[in-house]
Amino acid sequence: MGWIYLLFASLFEVGFTFCLSKAKEAVAPHSHYWYIGFGICLVVGMSLLVKATQTISMGTAYAIFTGIGAAGTVLLGIVVFKEPANLLRVFFIFTLIASVVGLKAVSH
Repeated sequence: MGWIYLLFASLFEVGFTFCLSKAKEAVAPHSHYWYIGFGICLVVGMSLLVKATQTISMGTAYAIFTGIGAAGTVLLGIVVFKEPANLLRVFFIFTLIASVVGLKAVSH
């Protein structure tokens, strides 16, 4: 069950970075809603991370949490915010995801 908590925690990390990016683009009062979304995603994500670390070692959980969050944020940036998707960028996203899968594979 810890791995499921960790997956959702990572998705909420992507959510809070997305909300923060949208808040920068929005004008008041709409930016306030994005900041509220950021706060909610931050609290839920960290709570799920704490729950996940009850069964998964902190080092592994945090590495996977940040890895999925980073890869998801970069992919979201490419798809939603039209950031560049050159070959090296895609390669390093792939290696990041491969590292996350590797950590999961070697974790007990």
